Amino acid sequence: MKQPSASTPPTRRGQAESSSRRRRSSYVSAAETKALFAASQEGRQARLNAGDMVSTEEAASIAGTSRVTINAWIAKGRAIGLSQTRRGYRLPRWQFEPSIWEVLPALSQALGTTGGWAILSFLETPLGGLEGASPRQAIEQGNSARVLELASSASP
Repeated sequence: MKQPSASTPPTRRGQAESSSRRRRSSYVSAAETKALFAASQEGRQARLNAGDMVSTEEAASIAGTSRVTINAWIAKGRAIGLSQTRRGYRLPRWQFEPSIWEVLPALSQALGTTGGWAILSFLETPLGGLEGASPRQAIEQGNSARVLELASSASP
């Protein structure tokens, strides 16, 4: 049987093994990191521009309060405010629906954060513990207790 020489190109198996070793690295290359950040920033910008988002002024009008109060609610985790690259926040309009609004303070506490992006991500991510529904859907369907239970187990 002929042994491969140093100049013999690697076989498909050799290429796969080499590729597999690279994937197992616990480090991400600078190029991969840059791509991840770019995608993350684009995703966040798209979410900020989504049709269900409102400004703090619009949120104040919906809630029948002032922009200053909305900002205080955001700081306390009473409202979901997503920071923008420029000054101000964008807020999901649906959080002011009674079923969601009543749960937000407890949800923020259960998650251990007042960060709008973290709370929104939790609410919009389908969970196995909710049979594939998102926590927002579960709350809207009257299952707030289960959502809070899952949130408590998700926090560090």
